[in-house]
Amino acid sequence: MKTYFVLQDSIVYKIWGKADTVMFIFAGAAAKFALNIAVDWLYFTGKLPSDPLGRLLSTVNYAKVIIFAEEKTAIQAIQQMNHIHHKVEEKRGFKIPDWAYRDVLFMLIDYSICAYESLERKLTSAEKEEAFYVFNRVGKLMQISELPKSFDEWEKQRKLQLQENFAYSDYTRDLFLQYKKHLEVFRYRLVLEVQTLMAPKPIKKFLNFRAYSLLKLIIPIYILSELLKIDAFFKAIILPNAYKVQIKALDHQPN
Repeated sequence: MKTYFVLQDSIVYKIWGKADTVMFIFAGAAAKFALNIAVDWLYFTGKLPSDPLGRLLSTVNYAKVIIFAEEKTAIQAIQQMNHIHHKVEEKRGFKIPDWAYRDVLFMLIDYSICAYESLERKLTSAEKEEAFYVFNRVGKLMQISELPKSFDEWEKQRKLQLQENFAYSDYTRDLFLQYKKHLEVFRYRLVLEVQTLMAPKPIKKFLNFRAYSLLKLIIPIYILSELLKIDAFFKAIILPNAYKVQIKALDHQPN
């Protein structure tokens, strides 16, 4: 009998099994990546500014590989991720700080919950704890230090992290220019609305976002289009042509 890294009845399996939810996680992460004070590490390789959407999508895809893989394969993927990071550290001459790793891990927990609640329903306390547990386990296998031991402790650490590890910089300005260039005006505005919907208050303040997103009015219409099986039309308009195949592949087909 196969053993998977994430139980197939886990809420994380449901969250990451649908392209729409993953796209929200992906769009929300774009704002946090741009504001993180360790974003210079992503600029060091040159991959982020040259292809910001592809770079962010690859991070999301790595998470999906781990979530849906068998236990052994998932652990190998995490080890490979560690190896890639160590190579970058060797080239630059010093280590990526542990708080930067925690920031990315916390972002995946945060936006997994927020994306699902924006598109589907509110999660129970047990489901939030489950989402925390899955990604915290990834963090432990990556040997990240000072990880929280519970969802409540994670919430406290996250509040401090949002105050200490984010700031508007030249990197932020450049990344948003790159997002706009690669997405074009309509899709760029749509991504900004997703970010406005999902971003925590400190992130909204840094980026001068409104308190409320117009998507709150649009999401019910989109959900109805899914029920009527006409959501493909909307996706064709929304998705950048260069990434349509990759994003379509984000829908997970159960084994």
